[in-house]
Amino acid sequence: MKAIASLQDLVRTYLDAMEARDLTLAQSFLAPGFSMEFPGPVRMDSLAQVLEWAKPRYKFVRKTYDRYDAVGTLDDGVIYCFGTLSGQWPDGTPFSGIRFIDRFAVRDGRLADQKVWNDLGETLRSQAARTPSA
Repeated sequence: MKAIASLQDLVRTYLDAMEARDLTLAQSFLAPGFSMEFPGPVRMDSLAQVLEWAKPRYKFVRKTYDRYDAVGTLDDGVIYCFGTLSGQWPDGTPFSGIRFIDRFAVRDGRLADQKVWNDLGETLRSQAARTPSA
């Protein structure tokens, strides 16, 4: 496993594992009791729940990172990552340029929780408004 030297390394390695669907590696970065909150709000406690929840929303998603803001250390810190999402909708149509922010709390070198904000829902609403009804 890659040596983790900073909050940014921890978060980026975890998110890369999630993107690759390497749940075993991703799980190794999580503290007991880890939880995630997505827009809605939707709260989940397992990585398998996230994948199941995402299935009807998109085929895949990739993150492009613009910046990280971190406070604290691997023992006790908070890090935000900012960027954009790209990927494919369930029908195969590509998407890109969707803003996101992920916030992670870190305790004892592991991710304690994740909060996600993004414009996926707004993008879907905007596309639905432009699609003529049958």
